[in-house]
Amino acid sequence: MIAVILATASAVVYGTADFFGGLATRRSRVLAVVALSQLAGLALILALLPALPGAFDGRAVLWGLGAGLSGAAGLVLFYRSLATGVMSVVAPTTAVTSAALPVGFGLLQGERPEATALLGVALGLGAVLLISQDRSGSASGSASSVLTALAAGAGFGGFFILLAMASAESGLWPLAGARVSSISLVLLLALATRRALKPASGSLGVIVAAGVLDMAANVLYLLAQRQGMLSLVAVLVSLYPASTLLLARRVLGERLHAIQLAGVACALGAVALIAVA
Repeated sequence: MIAVILATASAVVYGTADFFGGLATRRSRVLAVVALSQLAGLALILALLPALPGAFDGRAVLWGLGAGLSGAAGLVLFYRSLATGVMSVVAPTTAVTSAALPVGFGLLQGERPEATALLGVALGLGAVLLISQDRSGSASGSASSVLTALAAGAGFGGFFILLAMASAESGLWPLAGARVSSISLVLLLALATRRALKPASGSLGVIVAAGVLDMAANVLYLLAQRQGMLSLVAVLVSLYPASTLLLARRVLGERLHAIQLAGVACALGAVALIAVA
């Protein structure tokens, strides 16, 4: 039950972070938002390291470095797929892939959830697919954009898997390693493309909020994964688009489509099924 609570909280915080990140990208360049939010997250994790138990573990940090590279690569590929495809294809493809990979990995590692929990996993994957639908674009996309979206999902899924490989005794050190490697990759990309990382006036606060919330969600995920099965935790965490949608509806007045509302209902059902298993 503790893992379910932590994973669900992680999904809510991830979705809130994405909401703030979306607001920030309306004012500043995407690369500036990503770089500065990552730096804010690094500041938070460095502040939390002495507060939460855990010993420095070089092997765990290496897993974290790999996770950071995987997550950052997934983010770059995700934005690239959005530039060459349509959201209605790219978003669900990326989301379901990022959720399905940790589930498959967990099952291959010997995890055996109860039948009720497996039903919740199936419902959760369906919820991710429905919630991520965007009817503002056409329903088709190029083969290259779909392949890029699959690769982006693999990057995000790899982030979850690689973090799970670090020992529980390492505390939050894997997240510190992940953030160092992701920041390094983003800065190298900015140098290679000669992109300025200066945010637009008035957007820094929103960017910092996005970065701090994203790292807080990472911490909740790591704690949840250490309390429960990766195959269950990853699905619950991947329901984060639900909170983004609800915030957009509440704050910005954006209209939710019936298929997305059905996805939110499926998400609630998935959480309930996994919780009672």
